[in-house]
Amino acid sequence: MKKVKLGILISGRGSNMQALIEACQEQSFPAEVACVITNNSGAAGLKIAEQAGISAFIVKDKPLDTDKIHEIFFQHEVGLICLAGFMRILKADFLSKWHNKVINIHPSLLPSFKGLNAQEQALKAGVKISGCTVHYVIPEVDAGAIITQAAVPVLSSDDIRSLSERILTEEHKCYVEAVKLIAESINLLTSNVSSNFNKK
Repeated sequence: MKKVKLGILISGRGSNMQALIEACQEQSFPAEVACVITNNSGAAGLKIAEQAGISAFIVKDKPLDTDKIHEIFFQHEVGLICLAGFMRILKADFLSKWHNKVINIHPSLLPSFKGLNAQEQALKAGVKISGCTVHYVIPEVDAGAIITQAAVPVLSSDDIRSLSERILTEEHKCYVEAVKLIAESINLLTSNVSSNFNKK
């Protein structure tokens, strides 16, 4: 099995990145982390990548150097880009180069509570169920096709911190599941194309 190479974008602690790294360490998992990029030189996730022996890069921010990001991912033969707490919006020209190859995880059950502070939005709205969503990234924020979701009950005792922590636990599982599904479909498609080519 040829593993799909992941490129991960982070801005902070990188807990979702760590969940993906740990999943990729399983021999049967259909993906591997090729490299990590951050726009924040102080991102705690850089240490996680270093400890895992994964190449990590810092790119210029404000404005974000998406040309450099594209170059790094291309050089590392990345097949799927995973946003893991990446706090910048990727523009349409970059996304067009990586069409249907960029995914993100958001701490709500989309299409509800898009954008920043989704957990706070959920509490203010008084919903009884929130959760997380892995979706494809398109120019419109948090509006791409949904890949996987996980529901999390909102308790009467919840504040932003407690709800966020419980959602984050599900994010780690949900993101791994989504990457597995996509990587398996990429491998299946590649296998079918190769098989049809060899028959000719």
